Amino acid sequence: MGQDEGRRKHTLDALGVTVWTRRDRPAESLVAAHATAARAPASTATLPATPSEDPAASAAQPPSVADAMPQRHLGISELDWEALAARVAACTACELHQGRLQTVFGVGNPQAKWMVIGEAPGAEEDKRGEPFVGRAGQLLTAMLAAAGLPRPEVYIANILKCRPPGNRDPLPAEVAQCEHYLARQIALVQPRLILAVGRIAAQNLLKVQTPLSRLRGQRHSYGPREVPVVVTYHPAYLLRSPGEKRRAWEDLQFARQIFATQAGTDE
Repeated sequence: MGQDEGRRKHTLDALGVTVWTRRDRPAESLVAAHATAARAPASTATLPATPSEDPAASAAQPPSVADAMPQRHLGISELDWEALAARVAACTACELHQGRLQTVFGVGNPQAKWMVIGEAPGAEEDKRGEPFVGRAGQLLTAMLAAAGLPRPEVYIANILKCRPPGNRDPLPAEVAQCEHYLARQIALVQPRLILAVGRIAAQNLLKVQTPLSRLRGQRHSYGPREVPVVVTYHPAYLLRSPGEKRRAWEDLQFARQIFATQAGTDE
């Protein structure tokens, strides 16, 4: 067993996944994620509702800031990384700023090919100012490593930049105040693939109310560049339901397949 394959087996063991391979077949190579330049800004996702979706549910979707651009959102699409981080750190657009210790901007390779988007900061993230640093973050790191993606090679951000009290679900108005920050982060990174972890992240990113079970296993897209989006479980949910780790691993494999196809068409 080579060094890379041994490392992969170790991370899969941490994830709780057993992978059987034939002795006469070489192990699958891992996907590498390297930097690409980020230039063009992106807008919010446009994904049409499927005919089976309830029209009432579609009407309950979070409002888009683009429908009524407040003065405070003007110019965000022109900011560089430093200016954007400063804008987020000083944000008082919603009541969440009153209870935060600090904003949680994002972390990772600013030119990553993979971008991971979660829901909102928790207590530990609020203390440290970095997304996914608690037990759920440790599991996410193991999941990424199992997929051949060292955590520093991806970019990780959240739908919200401040912690909701009691870790409750984000309110539509809160999401609306933060969505331009996230859109600018995606525009700066220009990822080849977005991994949305958890129901809240997936529904708000894709602007749908579709259950996570129906969002999994499909290729979605974000913005005018139609960046591929793959949906999987939130690591915190996997900690509570370890039996679903196998399905999360299937989601990562699906994401790798899409990424490989996307990379091939870009060559």
